[in-house]
Amino acid sequence: MQSRPILWTFRRCPFAMRARLAIHASGVQVDLREILLRAKPAAFLATSPKGTVPVIDTGESVIAESRDIMLWALAQNDPEGWLDMPQQGHDLIDLCDGPFKTALDHTKYAPRYPDLDMATERAKALDFLRDLDAQLRGSAFLFGARPRMADMAILPFLRQFAHIDLAWFAAQDMRDLARWLDDFKASARFAAVMQKYPPWQSGQDQVLFG
Repeated sequence: MQSRPILWTFRRCPFAMRARLAIHASGVQVDLREILLRAKPAAFLATSPKGTVPVIDTGESVIAESRDIMLWALAQNDPEGWLDMPQQGHDLIDLCDGPFKTALDHTKYAPRYPDLDMATERAKALDFLRDLDAQLRGSAFLFGARPRMADMAILPFLRQFAHIDLAWFAAQDMRDLARWLDDFKASARFAAVMQKYPPWQSGQDQVLFG
């Protein structure tokens, strides 16, 4: 019988990043198993038949969606009150995971979508980001002076979008959004969840996280 939940993750994946952020904030300890997406181990595929990260085996169930992993961790312990947010926070996560993520992919991986115009797709993403910039006006986070789940569910995807073209992103004059992202990237929590680990191999010692 496993002693701790097993989290399969890939360091740079924004979905996996948001899961690690919530686990880190909750203080729940897990066995972290880093994988390479080009060389997925059989034990990972047995847990995640879709071959996607993150996925967690709690010992009682398998949770294969990053948002559900965040909720699982925070339901056990939420010392910073990440779940204390209005319905608007959940609505923003819906928009992030739906139209914004689609537009992000169409922009970042434009050669895969030759029938789409990258500038148009980037403009769609920008509409969402301008709404976030307005939401952040005069506030450290989306809903006040401290982060909620929505902040940490969205920031990894904002980071991915901004890094497509940092010069272009800086030129959009979204000051509050840029400050929000910069503060996130400079935070101790971001450093903690972005620590590098070697790819998991059968028989290796546990990597405790959280």
